[in-house]
Amino acid sequence: MAIMKSTTDFSEWLEGPELIALSGGDEADREYRLGTREYDWHRHARAQLFCVGNGLIHVQTPRGSWLLPPHRAGYVPPDTPHRVRVSGALSGWSVYLLPARCGLLPAQPCVLAITPLLQELVRRAASWRPDAPHGPEQQRIAAVILDEIRLAPREALHLPMPSDPRLQRIARAMLADPAADRSADEWAALGALSGRSLRRRIQTDTGMSFSRWRQQAQLVWAMERLASGRTVAQVSDALGYASPSNFIAMFRRALGAPPAQYLSAHGGEP
Repeated sequence: MAIMKSTTDFSEWLEGPELIALSGGDEADREYRLGTREYDWHRHARAQLFCVGNGLIHVQTPRGSWLLPPHRAGYVPPDTPHRVRVSGALSGWSVYLLPARCGLLPAQPCVLAITPLLQELVRRAASWRPDAPHGPEQQRIAAVILDEIRLAPREALHLPMPSDPRLQRIARAMLADPAADRSADEWAALGALSGRSLRRRIQTDTGMSFSRWRQQAQLVWAMERLASGRTVAQVSDALGYASPSNFIAMFRRALGAPPAQYLSAHGGEP
């Protein structure tokens, strides 16, 4: 009889089936443990796709951070350093993929929109024995899961971190106080730069304009608080918006839906 592996072993296991799916929860005996917890810097030999049905996951990599709200999937390629903060997630799932099957999948960590089909296929895969070879039907399901990951639209919740130490100093200050009413010149002074130089350098370093990066930082900050139970009015007031409707309009422009609809979209989990 094969020996059942722990979750850590599954993520490092380069033998066995190409795809291992685990259903998650906050119970102590769960193989994929959720709840509220932090995982310091680590990496997996396998790629990981994961989703929560409630709460929020904040993933940080050396090149940036991104948020995983409910009913979206986070993808981390094989051997990618990352750390994770899970907040209030009581249900969800994780899929571990052999590196050899990841050639057509995203090269960088990202947040993906997920379809009801992918949810249902993962639900079925989570019922398989993770240490048993796949039969023909399971191989077909695994192939469709890989296609669904490959074709899934990416969500705009990534916040790239600059590599320039001066820009990093400014970025950390902006993340610590996203509501601060400072001009580009005032932010730039924290890194001994001019406002013009800050705009040029952050565009080159992150691929985002200064105003877009600042808005993205506010979205990351807002999403964490909304997922933890803060109201739209509380979040919009904390960010300095004149009214909740102004904040909702910004949120809708950036993510395509108002906060309540965005956070509740695509329900269902294994």
